[in-house]
Amino acid sequence: MLAQVISFALMGLDSTLVSVEVDISRGLPSQIIVGLPDAAVRESSERVRAALVNSGLIHPRARLTVNLAPADLRKEGPAYDLPIAVGILLASEQVRADLSKAGLVGELSLDGQVRQVTGVLPMAVAAREQGLSTIYVPESNAAEAALVQSLEVVPVASLASLVGHLHGYAPIPPYTPPAMEDDTPVYTVDFRDVKGQEHVKRALEVAAAGAHNVLMTGPPGAGKTLLARAVPSILPRMNFDESLTVTKIYSVSGMLPSDTPLIRHRPFRAPHHTISYAGLVGGGHVPSPGEISLAHRGVLFLDELPEFGTKLLEMLRQPLEDKQLTIAR
Repeated sequence: MLAQVISFALMGLDSTLVSVEVDISRGLPSQIIVGLPDAAVRESSERVRAALVNSGLIHPRARLTVNLAPADLRKEGPAYDLPIAVGILLASEQVRADLSKAGLVGELSLDGQVRQVTGVLPMAVAAREQGLSTIYVPESNAAEAALVQSLEVVPVASLASLVGHLHGYAPIPPYTPPAMEDDTPVYTVDFRDVKGQEHVKRALEVAAAGAHNVLMTGPPGAGKTLLARAVPSILPRMNFDESLTVTKIYSVSGMLPSDTPLIRHRPFRAPHHTISYAGLVGGGHVPSPGEISLAHRGVLFLDELPEFGTKLLEMLRQPLEDKQLTIAR
């Protein structure tokens, strides 16, 4: 029997829908995953099998074929564990449910618990844009997904609890985000605590008001680093759209704190001068945002600028001129 479940794939800072197709046919017991999966996706076969058995469910002793479509898009990470497991349950008729308007994402542990994954916020945005009404996410990612309005977020703690929800005898209530409180930031260095340097402080105020770049020179101990670290304290508070954009970047990078679903304070990034090219502008074998992107809507501080390599500094030219960062892979 054939079953189809909707999941997601990350493409840079955005996400696209992936159709997880599971087919059960006669043959020797085996499970093959096709559709350009990486090693983490291929390893999901063993995680899914153990999670099903340890959750009191049946892993079919038959030939299982899992297709992740579109097949020309590379699939990465363990977030396909939950949709693959649900697809197997649907194909083996252990669960009967209509999931045509729902997306699923989550990593499974061997005992069936659903673990946190990265990039849930752009996945939720893609779900809403593609007309899905519900998204099933790990319990620890529910607050992050709930930032997207007009989308029902179902927090899943375990595979067994999800089966009970789909059967209808143990419904999981949708996640309701708490009221947003006034979060007054606490700065490591506050601009008002800096004494003297009135001309420099005035220049930084002008730069902060107009989002200008600043080059500070002077002898060691003059206070350049201290003043630079105090700049975030005079920047205006981010609005919701700005916070959502910054949160999406940190979510994709796996740097979003579990207790902070929405980043509301402007980031401050101070990379060391030995940073690599991919670390500064982004990219790598598995493309991820670099320090320039992580400093979006905030401050990128390059301390001891002459120590940075010439090629690194030349890489800043295009982002400074175009006001956006473009990486071709």
